[in-house]
This record gives sequence, structure tokens and C-alpha cells, in this order.
Amino acid sequence: MSDTVRQELLEIQSLLFKEKEADLVQYKKRTEETSYKHRRVTGVCWYPVLLEKSKYDNGERLIVKVSRSREHIQKDSFQSGKLVSLFCLDTHKGKGGGEQMHHIDGVVNQVKDQDMFITLNCDDLPLWIHDGVLGVQLLFDENAYKEMEYAMRQVINGENKRLNELTEIILGDREASFNSKEIELNSHLNEQQNKALQNVLQAKDVAIIHGPPGTGKTTTVIECIRQTLSVENQVLVCAPSNAAVDLLVLKLNEIGIPAIRIGHPARVTELALSFTLDKKITEHKDYKTLRQLKKQAEEYFVLSGKWKRNFGREERAQRTLLLAEARKLKKEAGLLSNYICSNIIESSQVVCSTLVGASNMKLKGMTFSSVFIDEAAQALEPATWIPILKSEKVFFAGDHQQLPPTVKSFDAGNAGLKKTLFEKAIARNCVDVMLNEQYRMHDQIMNFSSRQFYEGSLVSNEKVAQWKVHSEDMPMEFIDTAGTGFVETLDEDSRSTFNKEEGAVLIKHLKEYMLGLDESIKNQLTIGIITPYRAQVACLHQYIEDADLSDEIKLAIKINTVDSFQGQERDVIYISLVRSNEKGEIGFLSDKRRMNVAMTRAKKKLVIVGDSATICRNKFYSELFDYVNEIGAYRSAFELLYD
Repeated sequence: MSDTVRQELLEIQSLLFKEKEADLVQYKKRTEETSYKHRRVTGVCWYPVLLEKSKYDNGERLIVKVSRSREHIQKDSFQSGKLVSLFCLDTHKGKGGGEQMHHIDGVVNQVKDQDMFITLNCDDLPLWIHDGVLGVQLLFDENAYKEMEYAMRQVINGENKRLNELTEIILGDREASFNSKEIELNSHLNEQQNKALQNVLQAKDVAIIHGPPGTGKTTTVIECIRQTLSVENQVLVCAPSNAAVDLLVLKLNEIGIPAIRIGHPARVTELALSFTLDKKITEHKDYKTLRQLKKQAEEYFVLSGKWKRNFGREERAQRTLLLAEARKLKKEAGLLSNYICSNIIESSQVVCSTLVGASNMKLKGMTFSSVFIDEAAQALEPATWIPILKSEKVFFAGDHQQLPPTVKSFDAGNAGLKKTLFEKAIARNCVDVMLNEQYRMHDQIMNFSSRQFYEGSLVSNEKVAQWKVHSEDMPMEFIDTAGTGFVETLDEDSRSTFNKEEGAVLIKHLKEYMLGLDESIKNQLTIGIITPYRAQVACLHQYIEDADLSDEIKLAIKINTVDSFQGQERDVIYISLVRSNEKGEIGFLSDKRRMNVAMTRAKKKLVIVGDSATICRNKFYSELFDYVNEIGAYRSAFELLYD
């Protein structure tokens, strides 16, 4: 490995340490030496909660549903896949709520306003569950950092010859190589998609599929995997997020390719649960035997524990025999469990996991000829190396003009941790093919994104180029709040920004728009409302709840942050930009990739609400404003306020 590459890796390793430290400091600040009430306000705790019910999922894991009162709903950090602790307090002791008596760790399955579903790391409901007041607190996930740190050490050490070669190709001056074998083109793919397919199948080291919004990246990746399996027995498929992995699992199984999902079931969407390793274990022909062994072992352990302290020699001998038998049965169960897992994984053509999940013990010692890493432009570099450690060839898919990975440390992010391995590889190697025909959105919605991010090279498929909600509709509108006096507000608890007046204008436009549509169109429409700020999400949720709209329309509306909408699409998208101040400060909006994601979620109609006087001091938004005027999409908020 060259000194230059090694130094770059060492720098990333040091930035990862900074990131971990910043993440831990933020966590401690929100959880240590504070009352449970304060933790609730800072978004790391639900307290108090009621146990609503418990059940076992298909993989026989214990799931509990807890709820909180409406008055205690706060903006928080709980989401699917997060590690949490379910705790019980003695309210007669301690400060700020009580003294913690018991706790059990788990993983969040699903979160709603008042309800949370948690998979607990235990076989049965704890006996203490009714002994005091319950709460749920976020835990610091150190495991992900450990795995990333291990991966960086392995890459830097340079003991693996093939890993060294891949490292030099991705980060250094070594050129990637390709063969010239004939490739079976797919008539269902367009020209660029087939070119990307050919690029992957002829690659000996690395290849990149660059997929701008709506260009069929996932379709192309799936076809690449399908054809790779004609020459390889098994491939590894990864992505940084659980949602992205689950989508690939579903797509692969849809076309008859057996794909197994590695990872905690609580982090898996309901549709993908049947493909998890846990579920497949329960369906295995030897599972009944495994259950019997575990049950017998437990019975012997229980019997051995019933002897009193003052028993005699014969009783001691009997207890020793019981313990020996229990341990023997437990060992047999462990061996059988390992066999079942190995048998299931080996019989699956595709093994799917998150990047960190590729380090799962069930995959220990396994290697793959090829790894496909989807949404690679959203992944931290140290996490991306984890599956590469197990592979001979690596294929990236993603778009570095969309959202970057989340970095907690401002200093580490600015020093280079935000730059992904995908970005480095696409800049340093001529191994990428960009897909250029998009199948999602109207021309007017696509064109600005194409000009700003893709050198004007995107073209719309004829089926979507001119589609609208109805024939007389405007596919794009910008509602300008400049001059209205609307001002952004900072939420003191969450430190997030919101703009109530702007939210009200957005909802007014939505109501009037829906009023002008035929019932047949309304019933088919999907609607999304996107904003960069969680405080504005909460504000808009309340407005929709109070709005004079039918329950059917309310259910069709999804409101969330830009980050949460990546990978999704809706017929109609509203964007609330929020920022409105005299200094022209735009915060999150300054990363224009965030806006690229938000705008390209729309299929038939895009409505942006914002203050041009604030945002147009930024070059990107000034050019957006020019484009809006160019296509005749400008409207003043005064038209809505006084019509």
C-alpha cells in the first residue's frame, strides 16, 4: 500500500475517533445527571409509559407495546432500529421521578406519536414489569463504532493482499481492470442501464452505477445481481440503512432469487420479516429438535437450582449430574443452532445486511466473490469497508448529489468524514456509468435538478415527461412569502426551527388544491409534505390534524424531514423551507443536495413554500428562483392570504 493511501486511511481513522467522541458527549449531555422529565424534553426518554400488551413475533422474539399520554408527546430521537432500555422506577426514591430498580435492553420496532413497539432481549416478560413506573431510554450504540474501527485497522494493516489491491484501486493510482466477455443485454433495460450492467459484469475489481433520482438504479442493481449469480454461487448485498436493505431483499425474492436478511428483526420492515434469518430458523426441518433441546436444558437447570444450601453428599452429587446434563444439552442445542444457521445461509443465493450488519457473527469467516453496496453515497467510509473486507470485487451504486451520511462531529465532517468512499471512487476512477433516463417526474420538476447536478444530461421517459394530476394543472409552483412578515422561530427545547405562518399558508394551498380536484382523482393521489426541520414537521402534523380535510385525504398525506423521504416518491410534494430572517441564514438548506432530494420526490406536482428574500442570497436558491420565473411557476403568498 502506498504511503499516500495509508496516510489518508489513518486520517479517516482519527476522524472516526472524533466522531465517536462527539456522539458520546452529546449522548451523555442528554442523559447523565438529569431528571427523567428533562430527558423526556431533550428527546432521549419516554417517561412514564404504560405497558399495553406483549406478544411473540414470527421469529419467537418478545415484543412489547408501551404508550405515553398525549401531554407528554415531545420531539424525540426514537426511531426504528434504535437501541433502548425499558426500565422500572421506584417512585418513592431518587430525584426527578424515582430510582431505577430494573431494566432490560431491546430494539425499537416502530414508533408512533403515543405508542412504541420494542423487541426485548429476553425470552419472557420480566417479573418486575409491574413493580413500579416504566420508562424507555435511548442507549448509546457503541457496537457500530467498534466494527468500523476494526475494519479501518484491517485495511490499514494491509495484511490481506486482495484488500490491498482494492484499496489501491479505490483510493490510489492503480487502474481497475475489465474483461471483454460477451454480456447478455436485457431488453427491459434502457441503453445506459445496459451499459451499467455490462460495466459490472466485465469488472474484475470495482464498478460504479451512478443513479440520479428516478433513473431505475434499483432495477439495474437487481439485474446486475441476477446475472452475476449465473457465474457465482452467492453474493453479498449491503446498504447503509435498514430500509434500503429491505427493499433489495423484497425485490430479489419477487423475481425468485432466494435472499436471506441478516440482522435484528426489530430493524426489519414487516414486509421483509419473512426473509430474516430468525424467521427461516423457525421454518427449518430441525427447529423442533432445537426447541426440545433448549427446553430440556432449561428444565435441568431449574431442577438443579432447587437444592438447598445445606444439602448432603448424595444431593450434591445429584445436583452435579443435573448441571452436567443441562450443560450437555445446551451445548448440543448450540451446535444444532449453528448448523441450522449455516444451512440456511449457504442455501441462499444472496446474503443481505446493512454495512455494519456484514460483521454479524453468523457471517464470520465467510467470503464472497462480489459485494454490491447500494446507496453507497450515504455511507460513512469506515462502515463501507466492513463488507469489502469479505469480498474480492466491489460494486457501488448510489448518487453523491443526494443526501450525504449523517456526521455528528462538525469538525470531523468538515475535515473529510462526510466524504464517502463512493465519492472518492467516482472521482478517481473511470469505472462509473451514469443512468440518464428518469421514469418518475414531469419535465419541469426534473429540469432544474438536471441542470444543477447532472450537467443537463437527464431526459424524461415519454410516459412521465408531461404527466400531471389533471390536464389544466401547473406541475410546479413556488409560493413566495417575502414581505408577509412571517418569521422563523427557534424551539428552545429541541433547538429546531419552525415557521407557523408559512405552515398555515402551505396547508391553505393544499386545502384549496384538493377542493378543486374530482373525487376520482383525490382517491388515487399520494401526497408528501417535506421540510428540513423536525419542529416544522410537528407543526405541520398539528395543522393537518386540525384541517378541514377528509380522513381519507389525511391518511394519504405523509409529513417528514428530507432525510426520511430519501428513496420515496409521491404524486404531489409540498416543501416548506421554513427559513425567514433578516440575516439570510438558511442552515440545513445550505447543503443543496438536501433540496435535490426534496424536489425530486415529486412525480406530477411540486409546490415549494419559502421566503425568497432570505433564501435567494444563496446562489443555488437564486438560480432556483430564476428557473421558477422562467417556467411561470411563481406565486406570491399574498394571493392565498387575500383571495
